[in-house]
Amino acid sequence: MAKKDSKILDKSTEEKIKSAARLLFQQKGFAATRTRDIAQESGINLALLNYYFRSKEKLFELIMMEALTGFFAVLKSVINDSNSSFEDKLDLLVETYITRLLVNEDIPMFILSEIRSNPKALLKVINAERLMIDSVFIHQLQKQIEAGVYKPIHPNHFLMNFMGLTVFPFVAKPMILHLGDGNETEFRKHLEERKRLIPIWIKALLNT
Repeated sequence: MAKKDSKILDKSTEEKIKSAARLLFQQKGFAATRTRDIAQESGINLALLNYYFRSKEKLFELIMMEALTGFFAVLKSVINDSNSSFEDKLDLLVETYITRLLVNEDIPMFILSEIRSNPKALLKVINAERLMIDSVFIHQLQKQIEAGVYKPIHPNHFLMNFMGLTVFPFVAKPMILHLGDGNETEFRKHLEERKRLIPIWIKALLNT
């Protein structure tokens, strides 16, 4: 019985550490977060944190992978819904991307880092290989093109346009804030506005 309780305690402690780290990474960013801060937020000592997670980098990678898995699971349910139209999916995809990235702004930079270092491992972990290309969403786009609703465009060009409009602002956030007024509230307000604007821009591009 004691052995079983020990396992439950271990799992509980791991989750407590991950919850604290997730909160601090979101509030302060990876670079400004110290392992000592995570231990303090978790209510445990630093030695115990190091026992469960060897380094801040390993902890960050684990949290990001968990976030990515959830992120792509939601996207998959949207793009493979056979009951919604291409236009409805486009609106919902943009809203989903921006809403979830506003909650975890580290995801785009983490993906870029992993793509450079080990792209095959990343795609395997999040089970995203050909996720978009083989989706109902892209097949609907191709049918719309064949019907003359939209002008011909290669799916890769469409995906690059989509990702550029939705994800790039998060990647370029430091530069955008520096070139603008540096107002975090205004930045987030503009991203909320983009939920409505991006589908309009993409449909205009498809008709060009």
